[in-house]
Amino acid sequence: MIGYLKGTLVEKQPPRLIIDVNGIGYEVEAPMSTFYQLPATGSPVTLHTHLHVREDAHQLFGFATQSERSLFRDLIRISGVGAKLALSVLSGISADDFVATVQAGDATTLTRLPGIGKKTAERLIMEMRDRYADTALLPRGPEGAPGVPQDTGQEAFSALIALGYKPAEATRLLKSIDGEGLSSEELIRKALQNAVQR
Repeated sequence: MIGYLKGTLVEKQPPRLIIDVNGIGYEVEAPMSTFYQLPATGSPVTLHTHLHVREDAHQLFGFATQSERSLFRDLIRISGVGAKLALSVLSGISADDFVATVQAGDATTLTRLPGIGKKTAERLIMEMRDRYADTALLPRGPEGAPGVPQDTGQEAFSALIALGYKPAEATRLLKSIDGEGLSSEELIRKALQNAVQR
């Protein structure tokens, strides 16, 4: 799995862009929400990535934020929602607004997105509402956790989500730790210890 790319932005033609990483040009597809945040060509750039493997192709998708990538991954798990439709959703609505829309059960807003009909909108709400029931935003890390830098907290938070914890539970576990000076690995270990003790 390719977790991120850090290199030089060589070309950008929505939805495709090319990033030169040590002489290798990676072709990446990205939503418009990411394109709006890209620097000029020739500039350094870092993107969070998702490698999508199909029988006939390997596609690399890039995102400006981990929230966007998290939502993309959640969307492609839904029956009938492929990578192209997930990109279309991210191009038409921010990750936070999407979560708020799902929480509100607002199918009408979702049907305004390209490629989303009434049935698909209802399925998205039904299948994703529980996942986001306990949080107002997509996973961003435990903001407000004592002494935890945002990037370190995000790494720990993402790891707990990958292990199956719900966003609210992962946030609660990390906020219960005095994270001053701890690495993401130490945060994860302490959070898991707390989970076992409860």
